[in-house]
Amino acid sequence: MTAPRPLIAGNWKMFGLGPAVDEARQVAAALTARPAAARVAICAPATLVERLARAVEGCDVIVGGQDIHTEACGAFTGDISAEMLADAGGRMVILGHSERRSAYGESDALTATKAEAALRAGLEPIICVGETLAEREAGRTLEVICRQVQGSLPPALAGTAFAVAYEPIWAIGTGLTPTLDQIEASHVALRAAMARTLGEAGRSAPILYGGSVKPSNAAEILKAKEVGGALVGGASLKAADFLAIVRAAG
Repeated sequence: MTAPRPLIAGNWKMFGLGPAVDEARQVAAALTARPAAARVAICAPATLVERLARAVEGCDVIVGGQDIHTEACGAFTGDISAEMLADAGGRMVILGHSERRSAYGESDALTATKAEAALRAGLEPIICVGETLAEREAGRTLEVICRQVQGSLPPALAGTAFAVAYEPIWAIGTGLTPTLDQIEASHVALRAAMARTLGEAGRSAPILYGGSVKPSNAAEILKAKEVGGALVGGASLKAADFLAIVRAAG
């Protein structure tokens, strides 16, 4: 089976005003001049999605969002539906990020329902899993992340494009990263859990690594077993740093 292209996705989180669109333009221009081996996405705040989609139209950059509601419409003040994100030009969405799980109590079951909503609107979901430092120190990492995968991936994903992102919570934004052996062990376990959950579809979907990915460590991480790309936080906010990580994918 031919492995899918790596996916390098930037997660801008709650950063970025109008001038940030210029960073996306720089990424798009660089990829137009020299196409990348990886697929490249920028998942921006909802206020920027339409502007980014217009700015990179016709270029090899996928624009995405960072969350959606489960319903297509309704009395849900402040929420964004999958259909609204797609209407704004989004093609991808991050779901179940640890910051959503910890700050808003989002469960595996809710993440799975959001994944179904994403598919309903034609969006490609990136479904996040990851353990806390306490869970890592207790030796429960593989148990925790495999349980999250099994609960967060709905059967409807089979036959569609999606990715899983492994983000150890204790490594997000801290500058800390697991060892390569730890990353590989987690990704190999996730691959087995995905295959148990979705069969053939679980054997081929990329597993991204996230958690303090930066230009200085990207090449080493991206060579690790079962690492099919990266979900990049702070380093995706600057075109030069993000492009360095994209180029590290080959």
